[in-house]
This record gives sequence, structure tokens and C-alpha cells, in this order.
Amino acid sequence: MPLNELASSGRIAGVNSVLRKLKVDGVSKVFISKEADTHLKAEILTEAAKRGVPVEWAETSSQLGRACAVTRKTAAAALLKK
Repeated sequence: MPLNELASSGRIAGVNSVLRKLKVDGVSKVFISKEADTHLKAEILTEAAKRGVPVEWAETSSQLGRACAVTRKTAAAALLKK
């Protein structure tokens, strides 16, 4: 689980932001916390599958938040397309 990719400046954090960018095909990779709400995970996974976007998993929301350099828990994050 190489979360170090999220150290770049081209990232977004948060379920709503990730879903918005996924729907306009603006994401190259998605990261989801295993602790995230089941419904939210399913929605993100469905959108990612439609667009062929790879998905990585993080054990905890805290771990994903730290990888994104935010001070709160994060259920989802993504790398933006360049």
C-alpha cells in the first residue's frame, strides 16, 4: 500500500471531492480507507471501475489523512490527472 504517492501536490482528499473529480474523469488513482462507510466505498468503487481507475486501500482513515498531509481523518483521496 504505497500511500507515499499522496505526498505530491496533485491530490485531493475527501469523499465528495473524489467523487466529483471521478465523474469528470479527472483522477488517475483512488485511495480508500477500509474504515470508510460501506455505501461510500461502493459508490467510489463503482465510479472508479467505470473509468478504469486503479484503487489502493489504506488500513485506517487516520493513516490516509496523514498521507495527504491533513490533520483529520480522510475516507478517500485521489491523485489528479496531469
